[in-house]
Amino acid sequence: MLPMLRYLDLGRNLLMGAIPWSLSNVSSLELLNLESNRLTGPFPHVIFNISSLINIIVPSNYISGTLPMELCTHCPNLQELSLSENKLGGQLPSQIHYCRDLVVLSVSYNKFVGSITKGIGSLENLQLLYIGGNHLSGNIPPSLGNLSRLQEFSIEDNNIKGSIPSDSWHFTNLYILNFEFNDLTGTIPNNILNISSLQEISLVQNSLYGNLPFDTGLSCPNLEVLYLSRNKLSGHIQSDISNCSNLAQVDFGTNSLSGPIPKSFGNLKYLRILVLYDNQLTAEPGEQEMTFLSSLSNCIFLEELVISFNSFNTTIPDYIGNLSISLKKFIASSNQIKGQIPMKIGSLKNLTFLDLSYNNLTGNIPSTLGGVEALQRLYLRVNNIGGNIPKELCQLRNLGLLLLSHNKISGSVPNCIGNLNLLQRLNLSHNGLTSSIPLEVWSLENLLFLDLSSNYFNGSLSPNMRVLDAIIFIDLSCNQITGNIPSIIGFFQILSGLNLSKNSFEGDIPKSFGSLKGLDQLDLSNNNLSGAIPNSLEALPYLKYLNLSFNKLSGEIPSSGVFINFTAESFLGNELLCGNPIFRVPPCTSQVSSQRSRVKQILLRYIIPAIASIIIFTALVTMLRRHPKCKIQIPSFINTWHAVDYRMISYHELCRGTNNFCESNLLGIGGFGSVYKGPSNILLDEDMVAHVGDFGIAKILVENKDATHTKTIGTIGYIAPEYGSEGRVSTKGDIYSYGIILLEMITRKKPTDEIFVGELGMRQWIASLRDRMEVVDDGLLRIEDGRDVTALQTILSSILELGLRCSEELPNGRLDIKDVVAKVNKIKLTLLGNRNRGV
Repeated sequence: MLPMLRYLDLGRNLLMGAIPWSLSNVSSLELLNLESNRLTGPFPHVIFNISSLINIIVPSNYISGTLPMELCTHCPNLQELSLSENKLGGQLPSQIHYCRDLVVLSVSYNKFVGSITKGIGSLENLQLLYIGGNHLSGNIPPSLGNLSRLQEFSIEDNNIKGSIPSDSWHFTNLYILNFEFNDLTGTIPNNILNISSLQEISLVQNSLYGNLPFDTGLSCPNLEVLYLSRNKLSGHIQSDISNCSNLAQVDFGTNSLSGPIPKSFGNLKYLRILVLYDNQLTAEPGEQEMTFLSSLSNCIFLEELVISFNSFNTTIPDYIGNLSISLKKFIASSNQIKGQIPMKIGSLKNLTFLDLSYNNLTGNIPSTLGGVEALQRLYLRVNNIGGNIPKELCQLRNLGLLLLSHNKISGSVPNCIGNLNLLQRLNLSHNGLTSSIPLEVWSLENLLFLDLSSNYFNGSLSPNMRVLDAIIFIDLSCNQITGNIPSIIGFFQILSGLNLSKNSFEGDIPKSFGSLKGLDQLDLSNNNLSGAIPNSLEALPYLKYLNLSFNKLSGEIPSSGVFINFTAESFLGNELLCGNPIFRVPPCTSQVSSQRSRVKQILLRYIIPAIASIIIFTALVTMLRRHPKCKIQIPSFINTWHAVDYRMISYHELCRGTNNFCESNLLGIGGFGSVYKGPSNILLDEDMVAHVGDFGIAKILVENKDATHTKTIGTIGYIAPEYGSEGRVSTKGDIYSYGIILLEMITRKKPTDEIFVGELGMRQWIASLRDRMEVVDDGLLRIEDGRDVTALQTILSSILELGLRCSEELPNGRLDIKDVVAKVNKIKLTLLGNRNRGV
């Protein structure tokens, strides 16, 4: 076994199986690198008997089991122990202090329990300490403060409690301190910021209280990142924060901070991100405008300013236009801001997200906003803004969301709105808009949600409107629209909600509405509709809410299909309707004859053809038996009788589970389609057609519950290797399918893509690349334009890594579902944290 071998580096390959115990025979081994493979099983304890070992590097595998308590007894020369991102459990080695030369201790994102080993504080040469992402509890041992050479100290995402014991700290080289996502209490010690070497501090989502740790004489010259959001901090933001002159990213969101924003922020010349949302911040006493914006104009690198959910109660000054040309996000909703939106805001040419919703703004929408060509989201809802919608907004070719509801906007919708071909959400409801709805609105091919309700729109809907393939929700209620309802609406195939109530529509209800198979809610009440209720509506199996009341409808109310679930409230105020007494209408005079006619139709349409088919089939079989030389084969009923019944997916379930395909529930878009969080294994393809994911294959067993095999039922490329080749089923197959979907979502490539041939599958392709970001679909980065690129890449990389670990070739190498859930929740928390910071 090569007893003289000193360096064994097999990292970043596709090695599988267990680490061989026989490696312990390589008695001169100094470096063992097996990182980023597919290794499983426990780490052989006998390897720690190799006294010459200096570096053990085995992160990003599926190693399970525990570490020996006496690990360092036989391995005294160890300088690096890197085992992060595995499945190791148990407690951290209690005798770790015997590894006196240890420089790197990295065991993060495993399943370690218990407390942080106090002996770590004796490792005077330790520089990197990564123990985050486990299930550790207890307090932070004060002895860790003796690690004077420590550079990175990360215990994030555990259950650590107690206070931060900084009184005994002697850190002189520390530059990263990450204690986020724990349950730490007490105040933030002032002396933390006096660690002059510190560059990054994150204490996000703990239970820390008291004032911010900025005292006179504070010196933190190298601090660049300070994240303190989601705690219980109070008091004012001290002006001494400017002593941290290199600060670039500051997040104090979701605390109870009060008082004004200090003008000293303007002294932070490298400031890029300032997040102060969800506090109790106010303006300076007696101030009529946000004067702190004047000082921020000195921050020439400022990209994101998030100050929503505070109480400024002032106006936005004209000099907002002097803010950095780099500014991409200005989010100031729910702040009691009054006055007009200054015209100078149009000077912020690189702005992608402007949110001034839920304020007391007046005046008009500045026409200068049309010059902010990078703008993707414009939120001005719930204010007192008046005037017309400026035509200049039609120049915003990148605009995806335009929310102007609950204002006092008047006039007509400009015809040029059709230029906004990337628009997905248009909400102009609860305003004073007049004239007819422009035909150009119906040419917005990417439109998902349209709400024009509670205005004064008149005229009729053009019969020349285009079919909107993507539209999910339409609300035109509470207007003055006349004429017929265009039958083309019945071809909006994925429409789930349609509200045309409280208008003056007339004529018949289009029979084409029977084609809206995913329709969940239909409200046509309070119009002048006449004629019969189309029987085609019976074929809408997922329709849960129907309101046809107060029209001029006549004839019999359909009584089968979904109509058996409706009550009289759906049909009130239609005096000429008749039918079942349950609907509180008189019986139809021709009801008996119509029933006989119905029986006759059933006989003619179904019974007689069925009898004829049986006779023909019997005759055919008789002829074949009399002519045995005939080579025609009759399909066996036995082979076809046991065909698998696939579950029909309720469109209502899809809509309800994804909150009408709400953007907040969208996990991602891949080559196969869109993935939402919601009901169970439901995916939507490019045509928004629902499919059941193969995640429930473990349930498709034969009647014998002890059986472990079944016929192959699944989608090529998504089913686990052991299922496709052997028919072997288990929950591990579900995990495999989930992993492939994650990879597809990020790469926008199907596993059956033509580039994947022979032994090269999608997973092998991704795993073989050193830079995983090469496989990320450009569209994801383009859609997220304006966000922190590093934060975005971290999230995407985490999803890719999770997909790879779920789609391991061997079932035992795949993550358990509990681990998958934990990692998804961590990604979700990171994403929510970024969104809350406006990142």
